Amino acid sequence: MPRPAAAPRVSPTPPRTCKSRLEGPVTPHLSSQNRRIQRWFTHFGRELPWRQPPAPGPHAGGWGVLVSEFMLQQTPVDRVIPEWTAWLERWPTPAALASQAPAEAIRAWGRLGYPRRALRLHSAAGAIADRHDNLVPVGEADLLALPGVGTYTAGAVRAFAYGQRAIALDTNVRRVIARHDHGRAMPDGSPTRAEMDYADSIQPRRGGAGWMAAIMELGALVCTARKPACDRCPISGSCRWLALGRPEGPPPRRQAAYTGSDRQARGALMSVLRGADGPVTQADLDQAWPDAPQRARALDGLVADGLVAPAARGRWQLPG
Repeated sequence: MPRPAAAPRVSPTPPRTCKSRLEGPVTPHLSSQNRRIQRWFTHFGRELPWRQPPAPGPHAGGWGVLVSEFMLQQTPVDRVIPEWTAWLERWPTPAALASQAPAEAIRAWGRLGYPRRALRLHSAAGAIADRHDNLVPVGEADLLALPGVGTYTAGAVRAFAYGQRAIALDTNVRRVIARHDHGRAMPDGSPTRAEMDYADSIQPRRGGAGWMAAIMELGALVCTARKPACDRCPISGSCRWLALGRPEGPPPRRQAAYTGSDRQARGALMSVLRGADGPVTQADLDQAWPDAPQRARALDGLVADGLVAPAARGRWQLPG
């Protein structure tokens, strides 16, 4: 009986490639690395006060997380912690803050910078007290209706305060996704709808809030913008950017110098107003900043932003 013909040899299937801005092998996306990321987060994540379990209650943690998200906009964590702690001790609920004049919120904001955030947080507190029975709402639409709350802040409150499956794409999360999944050094511009949809598609169906917090921390401590510590990264073995040799992206945009800027002039005028018990004179402001045209421009901007109001006899004061 003749022997059956040998089966033809089949060459192994070559690895798939992902066509994007950079060529390279397909790697597991971040959701497949959830256990590694969560293990790292458990051991190395910072114990930030707004991450601690709140007192019992369906909405107990919402206010603390909302305050932290307002303060953390463009401000480092180390500067926020003492201000957040003092704020929550003084105003433990939205109604407590809303009962005070806006000027008190601005004074308590201290040197966090961008004091318009204090005004918006004060307005949001009033809306929460009036419309939501002093409880930070859970629903996305209700959160987005609050003054100063955008897509990111609404997602952060839903995820970190209430454990809901929500997207909170800050610069750290976006950078980790761009590098690990797409092989790009940095994300592009502002978040797009496509980027939001992609983040939603890779977020685990369960435990998404913890996953989001862990990736945020990984970007803040390890996968940093300027000096990423790839040797300490728990998911370096599947990172596409690392596999491609860490290709450089466009140079980071330089922030305008602070010294001598209008921002510094505004800060000097606000420092005088925050330190005063009542209205201040024009002479007080003149001493705070010597450049008259710049000082006038800074004062006009503060008035337009609702941070300073004219008082009697040519004086100036904080609002309310």
